[in-house]
Amino acid sequence: MEKLIIVEKLNLVYSDGVESLVDVNLDIIANSVNVLFGPAGGGKSSLLRAFNRLNDLADVASISGRILFHGMDILDPKTDVIELRRKIGMVFSRPVPLPLTVYENVSYGLQLAGERSKSRLDEVVEEALRLAVLWDEVYDRLNDPAYSLSGGQQQRLCLARVLALKPDVVMLDEPTSALDPVSTARIEALLLDLRERFTIILVPHNVQQAARTADYAGFFLQGKLVDYAPGKELFLNPKLKETQDYVTGRFG
Repeated sequence: MEKLIIVEKLNLVYSDGVESLVDVNLDIIANSVNVLFGPAGGGKSSLLRAFNRLNDLADVASISGRILFHGMDILDPKTDVIELRRKIGMVFSRPVPLPLTVYENVSYGLQLAGERSKSRLDEVVEEALRLAVLWDEVYDRLNDPAYSLSGGQQQRLCLARVLALKPDVVMLDEPTSALDPVSTARIEALLLDLRERFTIILVPHNVQQAARTADYAGFFLQGKLVDYAPGKELFLNPKLKETQDYVTGRFG
């Protein structure tokens, strides 16, 4: 059981005085689906944004503690943030395809990094689309605008765009909240397959999705990590009353 990311005593306060994360200690386990769940405003998305320094773009008053990734502290000012975001990719709650073709969406990051070989780009685009279980649906539409795809296809395209950069970690913040049940089931099945090659961090759409997908799960409440355990253990036999109440729908 390899700990790919280790969070130590992480505290985060926004400029409006809202304390989003309070003394969080958490391990992200490699080649697993690591689920962060709990009521809205619990700090889950703030933690995701801390993992790849997207919080640099937010109005943060203070952040303290350590986030170790391959032994290096992500929060160190000397961290190469561009390289970090290649290694820890992000898929957001709503599909955000670029106003480009399907092909250009997937190849965009590589081209930005200086890749000019057409054969290499072709190879990576096909591999990423296959990993995102989208190739068979779009192989003859690569030059179509990305916006011509359905919502579920656009979300898998955004995932393919992340996978093309061969990250270590794929983070997903409620990636199925805007999708129908069929597309949702497809994304969930895909994540369970992808964990063999990538480490997944998922903020799920609801408790049911958390229970279906979690290898490991952390329950967040008002900025604190209240409970953490293997997924089956936490959802089938929660030991803490707060977790039990939330998982069984008594609040939240």
